[in-house]
Amino acid sequence: MKYLLDTCAFLWISQQPSQLSSAAASVVNDAGNELYVSDISLWEITLKHSTGKLPLPGSPRTWIPEKFAHHKFKSLSLDQVAIYRSGELPRVHLDPFDRLLAAQAMESGMTLLSPDTPLSLLGASRLW
Repeated sequence: MKYLLDTCAFLWISQQPSQLSSAAASVVNDAGNELYVSDISLWEITLKHSTGKLPLPGSPRTWIPEKFAHHKFKSLSLDQVAIYRSGELPRVHLDPFDRLLAAQAMESGMTLLSPDTPLSLLGASRLW
């Protein structure tokens, strides 16, 4: 199966795997699953790191690619279809990063790996 990692799931897998639920850990540890990280998460991490809200052991420019290589994550680029879809989703969750992630998961037929229950309210398939 294909899973799109929420930003926090990417960070926890990379730094604090004990934060994962047992279901999320099973998904991550199953070599048959494809794990994707969106450009949206890279943007969110980079912005939060630059403001001091998200300390990392290195700069995002080097740290993120190292984690991609180590965990064999695949990249998911943001496209216009997901941008349009994010604006069409119900107004039940207003975080723009989460709205874009939900729209991408829906447009790509992926399940979001996330503890964030409001993502389900947007209509995205979510597992945690």
